Amino acid sequence: MIDATTPAEDRLIELITAASRGPKRDGLFALWLVIRAAEGLLGRAPLDARSHRRRLQALEGRMATLTIPPPLRRALNAAQIQLDPATPECAAVVLSQLVAPARDVLGNEAADAVALAARNAREKAA
Repeated sequence: MIDATTPAEDRLIELITAASRGPKRDGLFALWLVIRAAEGLLGRAPLDARSHRRRLQALEGRMATLTIPPPLRRALNAAQIQLDPATPECAAVVLSQLVAPARDVLGNEAADAVALAARNAREKAA
């Protein structure tokens, strides 16, 4: 069987389903989308550059419709720009930089999930 999600994504999905509708839930969803895009660069068969660009374009369009708290929106927008080179190293950096905004806006559980993703990304990028 193929695992479609990572442990960090699984944890964020749990948080999304437990959150009530509103900016926090939208923020968790947007964070999950960015983590998914970053982790797409780390797998055994990472996305090719064209597929990655398409994923980032879709991500940008989807995030425009969400009500995300401003500090998290700024961090996620910066993450999208930093993911443009499509390398495992940039994915590891992006995930590391998202830990603090996730903690400030969404809480410790969300930040712990991002930290887990960042650790895994650093291991795979090394």
